[in-house]
Amino acid sequence: MTSQVTAAPTATAPRSGSHARPRGRQGHRWGVLWTLLAWVAAVFFFFPVLWMVLTSFKTESAAASNPPDLFATPTVAQYELVLERGIAPYLINSAMAALISTLAVLALALPAAYALAIKPVPKWRDVLFFFLSTKMLPAIAALLPLYLMVQWLGMLDNVWSLVILYTAMNLPLAVWMLRSFLQEVPVAIIEAAQVDGARLPTVLVRVIGPVIMPGVAATALICFIFAWNEFLFAVNLTATRAATAPVFLVGFITSEGLFLARLCAAATLVSLPVLIAGWMAQDKLVRGLTLGAVK
Repeated sequence: MTSQVTAAPTATAPRSGSHARPRGRQGHRWGVLWTLLAWVAAVFFFFPVLWMVLTSFKTESAAASNPPDLFATPTVAQYELVLERGIAPYLINSAMAALISTLAVLALALPAAYALAIKPVPKWRDVLFFFLSTKMLPAIAALLPLYLMVQWLGMLDNVWSLVILYTAMNLPLAVWMLRSFLQEVPVAIIEAAQVDGARLPTVLVRVIGPVIMPGVAATALICFIFAWNEFLFAVNLTATRAATAPVFLVGFITSEGLFLARLCAAATLVSLPVLIAGWMAQDKLVRGLTLGAVK
């Protein structure tokens, strides 16, 4: 009996080891394959941005050559022309409209998302559907009523009209995103804080805030990008004083032709604030976008 018991494990040990090695090799191969696919996708999506930056350092003749001149002598003349044309006021208007509207969206969306996620109000599903239904109407369909309303209020060519519109435009998206992040907060820590006498502002700032900060950063960055890149309302409701950076870019498409190299230089300058903000908040952005993904 003793010899049979000791012989059984020795007979099965090589068999289990022989199965473990192929599985490990196969998993490594799949990992390498997915990594290569991820790099191909990243290069595919980043290539237009890289081409835009490279074109911005060319002359107009080199940028318009066909086939493309890959070895053209780089120059910063296009950036000098863009700066001389006065891009700074447009960037300031875009920054004001995007930053102020993003702060307003967060101030309004956090209490609403808290009420819908942690302290559900009656008929909260209807409330969520109402927020979602506001995104179903194309922006162009609301342009004429909004134009007449802004004109009646005397706020044409005013950056504050853009702030109000961008706040209303991004608020439904922010409520939905923040609600999904707040649902990941353990109710036990909120109840413990309330037992200790903490009021709602204290709970939001000191208890819930640190937990959902990556989600708040992701929501803020997405709202900022949407407001920064918005063109339809900006081009129709502004003229000279409140025109934003996307409106400035259209000025390079004229009846005289398309100034491709100069347009790429201006587009690179306009893209820099968003790229810098995304790079600075990339860790919180990745954590925030995956915060509500796993239940």
